[in-house]
Amino acid sequence: MNAAPRSSGSAPRATFDPSQQHRRSMLAKIHVARKELNIVEDDYRQILLDQTGLLSAKDCTDAQLHKVLDALKAKGFKPKSRSPRTGHARADHPMARKARALWLSLHHLGAVRNPDEGALEAFACRQLKVDRLQWSNQSQGYKLIEALKDMAAREGWPEAKSGLAILPLQRSLVTAILRKLVARGLADASWDIKTAAYRLTGNDIDLVRADFSTGTQLTRLAQAFGNILRESTT
Repeated sequence: MNAAPRSSGSAPRATFDPSQQHRRSMLAKIHVARKELNIVEDDYRQILLDQTGLLSAKDCTDAQLHKVLDALKAKGFKPKSRSPRTGHARADHPMARKARALWLSLHHLGAVRNPDEGALEAFACRQLKVDRLQWSNQSQGYKLIEALKDMAAREGWPEAKSGLAILPLQRSLVTAILRKLVARGLADASWDIKTAAYRLTGNDIDLVRADFSTGTQLTRLAQAFGNILRESTT
């Protein structure tokens, strides 16, 4: 018998399925609950049988898994790793981390009033038409990132859309905030970043080196300038 021919080229990339991610999360929580509550095998099978009529969690529908989790919670299980602001797990995939960084930058720029995770979650869910940012896939995330970049451009930070490296991007953010401070009469138009930092915050910063410490200084400076900008509107 001849072997089946191998397909040429690279294997197709697996796609992210939000529903399967949610199901895996529920199964993991059930496993953790059994361990934390010290439920022996026979008692666990009885819980499954009482709640679903089945003897294996893998055979349960998502709705049945929810019932099992509720029963375990009634016995004292308290799921961990939950966000106190949003009430669910914080999104941790690369797209979410990038969106979070942009959201905080927009807060410093004065475009976003609430920098909290819950506010980003609500905005992301509206943009992507999903129930949880964590359940969105990477192709959907492109829409969220572009929406945030468009907000930045409208607020005077067009470099957010330019694909700059991290240090030039951080510097451009600080410059954009400084321009807003100048427009509100809180800074002089002749000041560069170093001068503004000293005049407005009392810090003598070093922006000559292009290293981690420079990035840290720019991050802190964006926050400090953003605080001054927001205080001027209250």
